[in-house]
Amino acid sequence: MSGYRSGLRPTSHILASVAPRSRRREPDDPLAAYRRIRKPMPPPERVEPDRRQELREREDEEEMRSPSREFVDRTDAGKQLAAVLRSLAGDDVVVLAIPRGGVEVAAVVAEELRAPLDVVIPRKVGAPSNPELGLGAIAEGVEVLDPALIDALGVSREYLSAEIAREREEIRRRAHAYRGGRPQVELNEKVAVVVDDGVATGGTAVAALRWARLHGAARVILAVPVAPAEGVDRLRGEADEVVVLFAPKLFYAVGQWYLDFPQVSDRRVVELLAEASTRTAPRAGRDDEGPSS
Repeated sequence: MSGYRSGLRPTSHILASVAPRSRRREPDDPLAAYRRIRKPMPPPERVEPDRRQELREREDEEEMRSPSREFVDRTDAGKQLAAVLRSLAGDDVVVLAIPRGGVEVAAVVAEELRAPLDVVIPRKVGAPSNPELGLGAIAEGVEVLDPALIDALGVSREYLSAEIAREREEIRRRAHAYRGGRPQVELNEKVAVVVDDGVATGGTAVAALRWARLHGAARVILAVPVAPAEGVDRLRGEADEVVVLFAPKLFYAVGQWYLDFPQVSDRRVVELLAEASTRTAPRAGRDDEGPSS
């Protein structure tokens, strides 16, 4: 039977078919045993970034923009404030407005409480070359200064004395113009409710509260629609009671919390005080006659 015949000798042919290929010796692996028993590494743990501060800031921004936290205008703020102070109606109360914006708020409060309305006139003491930076505030017979800031800015005694004297003269001028010749409302043994359209740094509010105590008020209450949360504690240390409708954490200016926040003129202040004086005059007359009868 014819077929294919190899040209190799049988022995060589068989060995050639089964002879193993030569293998290069690998170097010893010192971690070979470990590699045989090691477990696969778990995937890296996913670490979420801490967004708590971001969330708090977002909540504060939403709070700032919330329409429910805004006042339409000073009249609206006065109505909301009067609703909270309604329990004082009937007490021997005097409402003290901080001009000028505070007079529009206080006029509403005084009317709701059926109380006399007067002004307390604190003035900010401005820094040299930057009047908006307050070194403190004064009222008639009261000084509330920041010694640390005064020292840090190197403000001279001469500048400070001249600035205080100038502001005292402005206080006297405004008091005469606003009251229109009427005497200051008596505060002795009365409940003084100091009202402004809002508090920013709190310096003028503190001066106003101390002025009310200086003039004999038996109890002093600060009532404002809005004030920064961080400043409320300081104000509580100056008043017997602090009423703040809204105390946001993020606070830039009083006007941001009002939809309508125009400047209030001196003429408007005079009008509101005159109207309040006319409204409370009959009651004041009866009160004067009562003890003498």
